[in-house]
Order: sequence, then structure tokens, then C-alpha cells
Amino acid sequence: MASTTALFSGLSGLNANSRMIEVIGNNISNVNTTAFKTNRVLFSSTFNRTFSIGSAPADTTGGTNPGQIGLGVQAAGTQRNFGNGAINGTGDSRDLAIEGEGFFIVQRGSGESVYTRAGSFRPNSTNELVALSGERLMGYGIDTRFNIDTSSVKPVSIPVGSLTIAEPTTTARLSGNLNAKGTPPTRGAQIALQASAGGGFGVITGAAPAPTAPNVVEATTRLVDLDDPNIAGTVTSLFTAGQTIRITGAKKGVDNVNSRNLPDASLAITSTTTVQDYMNFLRDAFGIVAGQTNPNAQTTGVSLNALTGVISVVGNSGTMNDLTVNPSNFRLLDSNGNQVASSLFNTAKAAAADGESVRTSFVAYDSLGSPVNLNVGFVLEATPGGTGTTWRYYTEAGYTYPGSINLGTGQINFNNEGALLTTTPISVAVSRNGTGAVTPLSFEVALSGPQGSVTAFANTSGTSSLRAQQIDGAPLGVLQSFAVGADGIISGAFSNGLSRNLGQVVLAKFSNPEGLVDLGGNMFRVGPNSGSAGINVPLEGGTGKMVGGALELSNVDLGSEFLGLIQAQTGYSAATRVIRTTDELFQQLLQIGG
Repeated sequence: MASTTALFSGLSGLNANSRMIEVIGNNISNVNTTAFKTNRVLFSSTFNRTFSIGSAPADTTGGTNPGQIGLGVQAAGTQRNFGNGAINGTGDSRDLAIEGEGFFIVQRGSGESVYTRAGSFRPNSTNELVALSGERLMGYGIDTRFNIDTSSVKPVSIPVGSLTIAEPTTTARLSGNLNAKGTPPTRGAQIALQASAGGGFGVITGAAPAPTAPNVVEATTRLVDLDDPNIAGTVTSLFTAGQTIRITGAKKGVDNVNSRNLPDASLAITSTTTVQDYMNFLRDAFGIVAGQTNPNAQTTGVSLNALTGVISVVGNSGTMNDLTVNPSNFRLLDSNGNQVASSLFNTAKAAAADGESVRTSFVAYDSLGSPVNLNVGFVLEATPGGTGTTWRYYTEAGYTYPGSINLGTGQINFNNEGALLTTTPISVAVSRNGTGAVTPLSFEVALSGPQGSVTAFANTSGTSSLRAQQIDGAPLGVLQSFAVGADGIISGAFSNGLSRNLGQVVLAKFSNPEGLVDLGGNMFRVGPNSGSAGINVPLEGGTGKMVGGALELSNVDLGSEFLGLIQAQTGYSAATRVIRTTDELFQQLLQIGG
């Protein structure tokens, strides 16, 4: 006799297999969904109708098994496969993929943290990396020194095109050879300065300070008290308060290698500016290290002949320190910057500086990234027999400087094999007052190192060579691009060649990822059976490796899905056959009754 139980059993087969087709259809539909994880449905039998539970063996019987008839099938549940999908390189640094068991942590606008494997992130209007549906990617930020700050997890921000950086110079390295066969110096440049008429500065027009003799100019004499010797028959001041003496176009050095223009220098004349102030100005403008005595018993510096009013300049020794100063290099400007007079002084050069020397120029950078032009040179000072050579270094500012362009001098020694004995770097401190940068800019000039060193061998060509091999520091640079490493650290490349950390992507790991609740849109939420999120950086704690410029593909296996589809279709068809057969039995029963 036909049974309605058979109808419901067949119906359960229809329902279960249709669920299987739904799951397979969803898998196949998401075959191209980024980081999609395939799902499968598992069946289980429903209640059984029991006729007998069976009996145990006895003396007269071998025992019986239970007698039961099943009441159909049901979809017991689904299982998600969180195995890795293939990694597809995209070449876009904003795309991220995970090789391992970790999940990206993303934050919704409500503050809720959800989790995803899909790493197709893009920046929003505030430079934060966000998922397609707007959730912010979370990670570690950086401190003011671009070190990773692990104190809190926050949205990852990459301000390409807006973040700027500069780095002050801390070290400059020199390399080259100082010619040990060179000739030691005997003198520095000797130049006399006098008023255009050739009679010194002229007589004093004022009463103070009182001269010690008629027509005598002293170091303490004020510039405004000097008579202009070019105007005969009248008493006309050579200078007035508010004017400015400017030196421009003066040169230092005697050859194409070492010769250079000195930076412009200006002296503002006030009612108290003295001749000594003017001489100090000349010393600073020419970078003269005062008080050094050369073999000709000359002392470097700027001095005054009181009776003649002629100022004598004795420069540093070495051909690189020779001075070329012409009358046209002096300008007298009024308070508005207009030129009052040119060729303010006559110049007479009695001797040029001599002695083996070499110089090099380089650019350093202050804390704001402003370039600072500097010169470093060496002059052969002594060649003691059999004990090597002694050289004197000079460091100078190569730009208009508030004070003496001379930044320092000292000796370095080499042994009789040309090797450097003085290993202490040259310390340089450059004032940056009035620039807004950290002042002074302090750094070291290293004469030895892995990139090269300064030696002192005899050069058969008869010349010394020197160059700046490596200078750190950088000017202002703008963030141009970034890349994410296997450890999740985001490295930014700036237009000035610097590279700095911008943050670090963190990952979450679950003890049971299959317990996560699917929210759609490639997002998951912590479920009752997933365990809590363990936050760690890539490559640690089993989270896996980060792959920048790539996306994880879905792990759908189309071959397996099509096979499952055939099985589901077969099961569905078989279940309909059960229903049809039961229906035929009912029809035959009705015919008998009719």
C-alpha cells in the first residue's frame, strides 16, 4: 500500500538537493570574486521510524538487529573552505593579498571592526585606505621620527602628494689624494686698500674720537668722521650713517679648479661704526683666519697704517686662498639700496698666495631642507723629513653668511706611507639664525670610511684631488609612491630620494575561522564559535605574509563544483522519481476502490 511517508521522504530529498544546488550556484557565481571562500553543504538523515531496537544473542537465537525506516534527508549545515586562493599580481601598490591565515581588520563608520581577505583598498578624501564598501583599513601609525608606533591600532593613512619631508645633513665624506710632492706655502695674498685718490682714508672731519696727531686715522675712528679725499677744497664726509658698503664679485683661488667667487658681503654703516669694524668686516668677508704666521713672518689678518690710512690685507696661505679684489668689487649704497659710488677703494696687490692646496664644494641641508653651500680645502703646511706630511684644512660658507665665511680650521696628519693619521672627523657648525631651521646646523666631515678616504701620496702629475664622496641629508621632498612589504610595513618614497616608514598593516587571526559570520561584501564578523580576534603583524603569530601589489583570487574549484552540480541534479531527479512512483501507487489504489 502506498504511504504518505514516502511522499515526504521524496520531498525532503528535493529540498536538500535544491539547497546543495543553491550553495554550488553561489560558489560558481563568485568564481571571480576577490578572496571569495567556497562553501559546501552537508546532508544528514532525519528521524527514523523504529519497528524494533533488536535483541541480544541468547541460547536459542543469534540476536536481531534494529528494524528502522528513515524519514528522509536534511541539509545539516555548511562548511566554508578558508584555504588560500591563488595570488594575482596587479602592479597597484594599493592592492594587498595575504598568504596565510590572517584577515585584514577594517573599521566601519560605527566603529565596529569587521574582517576581510579582500585587499582591494583605495584612498578616500582624507588619504585613508578603505575597502570598496568604505570600511577603513586598520594598522599601526608612526611617530614624528617615522618609527612604527605600536601603542594603538588606527586607520592606515598614506598622504601621497601631500606629505613632505626634509632631512638635515649629519655626515659628509671626502675622498681624494693630497699631493705629498707639493710645495709648502711661503705667503698669503697681500692687498692694500686705500681711498680712490690714493691718499688713504683722508683726514678726520669730526672731533671724536680725538686723533693722536693731525690727519691720523685710528682703528677707533668712526667711518662717518672720515673726509672724502676725492673732493678738494671742502670737508665732505666719505660715509654717512644709513649707507652700506658691499663687496661683490671678489674671487678666491688662482686656477680653474680652486678659483671661485666669494659670496657677497655687506656692512651697514651707523653713527658708531669704526674703522676697526670695517677691517673686521673685510676679514670675515674674505674668510681670513687671523693670527697665523707664514714662513715669511707675515701674520694673516687686516691691519691699518694710521699715518697713511692704508689698510693691508694678508690672506690665508695656499693657492686656493689667494684673493683677487678689484676696485669694482666695492659698492657704496644709500639707505634705499641705490648705488652711491663704485670703485670706492683702490686696490694694490703686492703678492699672490702660494703653496700646494686643493678645495671641493658640496651642498648640505638644514632641518628645513634648505641648501647650504660649503667649501672644504686643504693646504700643505709642512713636510717633515721621513715622518709624513701635515696639512691644514679650511671650511668656509659658500653663500652670504652672517659673520665670517670661515667656519673652522685645523691640522690633519699623514704618515710616511700616505695613510691618514688624524681619524677624528672635521666638525662643522653653520649658523642658521633667521631661517627658522634648527641652529646651528652641525655635522661631521669624515676623511675615511668604506666609501673612500683621503690619502697623501706623491702624485706624478703634480696635482692634488679632492671630492665630496657622500653627503647625507635631503631637501624638501613630497611623498610620491609607497609599497607594502611582507611584514606589512608601508614604505614611502619621496621626491628627494628618501624612503620612510608610513605605517604597518596588522592582521587578525582566529582559532576557528569557519566560525566567522558572513556579512556579505567579503566581510566577516566574530561569531560565537570563531574565537576572538588575535591581532598581530604579518609574519608573526601564524598570520601569514603580506603581498603588496596583488590580490587573492577566489578558491572556487570549478571542476569540483560542476561534479557536485551533477550529483545534486541526480539526487533531485531521483527524489522526484520517488514522488512519482508513490503517486502511481495511490492512483492504482483508487482504481481498485472505484
